[in-house]
Amino acid sequence: MSSTVAGLLQVGLLVLALAAVYRPLGDHMARVFQSDRHLAVERVIYRVGRVNPDSEQRWPVYAAGVLGFSLVSVVLLYLVQRLQPLLPFDFGRGAVEPGIAFNTAVSFVTNTNWQSYVPEAVMGHAVQMLGLTVQNFVSAAVGLAVAIALVRGFTRSASDRLGNFWVDLVRGTVRILLPLAFVSAIVLVALGVVQSLRSGLDVTTVDGQANRIALAPAASQEAIKELGTNGGGIFNANSAHPFENPNGWTNLVEIFLLLVIPVCLTRTFGTLVGNRGQGHALLSVMGLLWAAMLTVIWWAEAHPNGPAALLAGVTMEGKEVRFGVAGSALFADSTTGTSTGAVNSMHDSYTGLGGGGTILNMLFGEMTPGGVGTGLYSILVMAIIAVFIAGLMVGRTPEYLGKKLGRREVTAAAISILAMPTVLLLGAGIAIMLSGTPGYLANDGAHGWSEVLYAYTSAANNNGSAFAGITVTSPWFQSSLAVCMLIGRLVPILAVLALAGSLARQKKIPATSGTLPTHGPLFGTLLTGTVVLVAALTFIPALALGPIAEALA
Repeated sequence: MSSTVAGLLQVGLLVLALAAVYRPLGDHMARVFQSDRHLAVERVIYRVGRVNPDSEQRWPVYAAGVLGFSLVSVVLLYLVQRLQPLLPFDFGRGAVEPGIAFNTAVSFVTNTNWQSYVPEAVMGHAVQMLGLTVQNFVSAAVGLAVAIALVRGFTRSASDRLGNFWVDLVRGTVRILLPLAFVSAIVLVALGVVQSLRSGLDVTTVDGQANRIALAPAASQEAIKELGTNGGGIFNANSAHPFENPNGWTNLVEIFLLLVIPVCLTRTFGTLVGNRGQGHALLSVMGLLWAAMLTVIWWAEAHPNGPAALLAGVTMEGKEVRFGVAGSALFADSTTGTSTGAVNSMHDSYTGLGGGGTILNMLFGEMTPGGVGTGLYSILVMAIIAVFIAGLMVGRTPEYLGKKLGRREVTAAAISILAMPTVLLLGAGIAIMLSGTPGYLANDGAHGWSEVLYAYTSAANNNGSAFAGITVTSPWFQSSLAVCMLIGRLVPILAVLALAGSLARQKKIPATSGTLPTHGPLFGTLLTGTVVLVAALTFIPALALGPIAEALA
């Protein structure tokens, strides 16, 4: 009972903290993207990049900026890894192997942060700070920019302009992510997270053996990896490592950082469209699904069905004692509900139902509450589908926020939704066909399928966490997972920007008696049902072969 009470207190503190910053941070982000003023440092960046910050772009130009920036980022990050011996703080770790370098470059640029290597053995501090940490900032800012562009599609009337990608990218980085990450890093250092430029510390263990404990500038990367819903650890154990996440307070702070921007963006959305009830409706759906999956994962780990776990009373395999079941379940639910992928426990050790809960959380499309920007535009796309379905049921032309939803808008929304399951199921199916190759799978049967399903779910949803029993260093996994990351990230972005452009060209129409209200409980119920129904119809067969079979065994 005491552990349950402690867990509920953690949840309560987390919700109170998010409620406290919801209004000020949400309104601040709205002001950032509405402002006509450019900061001095921003003007310098625009001058260097030869960008006219007062010009605006049509959606194809905006999309070209996203694609071009992403492509250049992949190339530069790949080169930084390959040229590691020429950089300071490399500690003799050598150039990163080409396959790993390519996979990692794609991973961090797409905000996935999938890691198929041991960071403290492969990456020096220069690569971590100049390459990976920089991408933690700008990849999150790209998602934020795309979300704001979609919101502008709703707020503008008879316009072909969505803003300026470069301005949105710079403002999201300079005015939102950098200040928040700076403060968060100081808080984490104060609470015990390591921040060091040394390669390691030589120690003598109790058995008299000499060992070296790796050190790194962990606090600064930890702050932005959680705040930007990135997830890549500077140590192999990620947020289960005591240098990244030493105690219960840092654990709670890191969960807060995972959720704070995606949650507050619903306030930003309501402010920008001039109806905060619209943002509250989206937040209620996000919160309901997040709470439901937390209940499933927590209950499953606290009520195990294995003989060893039954004797222990709970399943603590793969979990840190300093966090317990509640702190582990809360982190697992939040990291898979956002596109983060950081972990403070071994998801591969979860029960069939608990592990299945983490997979389903990602299969919702990671909109509970989703990643920085990606969560907002994903749930808005799902809202368009929900309104379209409601219009079909009552025989009316569907409208959302004063914009008609015709063939072009629904097609763009459908492409955005279908990209992820397409690459996920194809990739996982082919991987299972290759599973007879030695070294591919450590487990067979239902759990082996769960490991493969989790890997491609994580990649296609730009999450980055994994069931660690699977070996993903082969050429097939390195390349196929990278392709899933690119398609799972860029195809929905292109569809969303096309949708935004189509909406912006329309004139706003007034609401009538036939317009479906989209700010109340009825719409919240409809949207929740749509999210669950789409995920169920798409993925129940795949889940039945893995997590569901495990849970029923």
